[in-house]
Amino acid sequence: MRGISVKEAAEICGGKLTGDGRAEIFSVCIDSRKVRQGSMFAALKGERVDGHDYISKAFESGAVCCIAERIPEGTAGEVIVVPDVAAALRILAENYRRRFDIPVIGIAGSVGKTTAKEMVASVLSQRYTVLKTEKNLNNELGVPLTLFGLEPEHEAAVVEMGISDFGEMTRLAKMVRPVMAVFTLIGHAHLDCLHDRNGVLKAKTEMLTLMPDNGTVFFNGDDELLAGFECRQEKILFGTGENCDVRGENIRYDDNMQLCCTVRGFGRTLELKTPAYGRHMVYAALEGAAVGLKLGLSDEEIIRGVQGYETVGRRANVAKTDLITLIDDCYNANPDSVKCGIDSMPDTGRRVCILGDMLELGENKAELHAEVGRYAEEKGVEMLITVGVLAENITSAVSVEAHHFSTNAELIAELPNLIRKGDTVLVKASHSMRFEEISEALKLLK
Repeated sequence: MRGISVKEAAEICGGKLTGDGRAEIFSVCIDSRKVRQGSMFAALKGERVDGHDYISKAFESGAVCCIAERIPEGTAGEVIVVPDVAAALRILAENYRRRFDIPVIGIAGSVGKTTAKEMVASVLSQRYTVLKTEKNLNNELGVPLTLFGLEPEHEAAVVEMGISDFGEMTRLAKMVRPVMAVFTLIGHAHLDCLHDRNGVLKAKTEMLTLMPDNGTVFFNGDDELLAGFECRQEKILFGTGENCDVRGENIRYDDNMQLCCTVRGFGRTLELKTPAYGRHMVYAALEGAAVGLKLGLSDEEIIRGVQGYETVGRRANVAKTDLITLIDDCYNANPDSVKCGIDSMPDTGRRVCILGDMLELGENKAELHAEVGRYAEEKGVEMLITVGVLAENITSAVSVEAHHFSTNAELIAELPNLIRKGDTVLVKASHSMRFEEISEALKLLK
């Protein structure tokens, strides 16, 4: 972070400062354990932890100031007092972002945001010094922390922008001010608040009102809602259809199970290969290629960037155990991402899906779960195993072999009786289902 004075920070967010404010801030932390010399500690109040209780610890660790809604008794250090710490951070992040005249690419969509972010960053890093969103810092608390990570050496930024309700994208876009945007897919996610796919589209595209007229928007042209959406910015479609400006063809796996495809766009033809698993990775490769082509990267730079992509967390990790091929994709789930996972399962061995509850799907959640079950059966999945109240709708909708359990522990106890040598097993559910426990148990099977 470029240094700004404590006094300037207080003025920007309209806070009341205790002290002269001459010290400079070089980082912003919301976790007192990560405070270092030159940090500003933001004392956020959560459901279980109140950051105000850690202000003294932050100063002991080298914080130059804290931003807080009150000053605890005995505090020795400069404090910027504001009515709402989270809102103040958004104001500071918006101001700080405006100090950088660099390409900033916003990543939005219901499925594949993190994958797209990593792929676009991998491609751009072949030429530029790139800042990218780390971990899951894609919401109204995470995006400010991402933006505060901008340093003078950064030449581009790729910022993941995640929302669950109307208005959130507007607040994120005010901070990020993207000049380019990538929209991965409009799917069935956060329907408790957004109601249906049209609501998802409306909420995600709020970003465009804050983008410049000469900005560029990359839409998944295989998504009918995105393909038909009109905007005032330059619109570039990527996908596999004839309507796409950047099109993937001849999609295949090589002998090492690396996904390969031919990409045509901007009058150029590239042969791309990515080490990541899943046919949906074609879209990630196209996203990276489309942004790279628009920014004038060479064929070699784009090819290296796509090849250099690395999987993050428990997203479609493929592991060969002594017994099975495990597709560990238990980071999160909605109907669209589960279907993508099923589509990507290789035909070798018996195909088994272990699926759990998918959350925030609104009034039609039972039917959306049942639809996933029918889709799995249609695609040749030979056994379905589910855990969770909602996931029971998956197994009850199919005629293939199916088993339902109330808890992860019950399922794990039965795994030796259900899984056999040579199986290909997909594990996927919403993050709160803790399906990593099941993945780890599968790895230990002999």
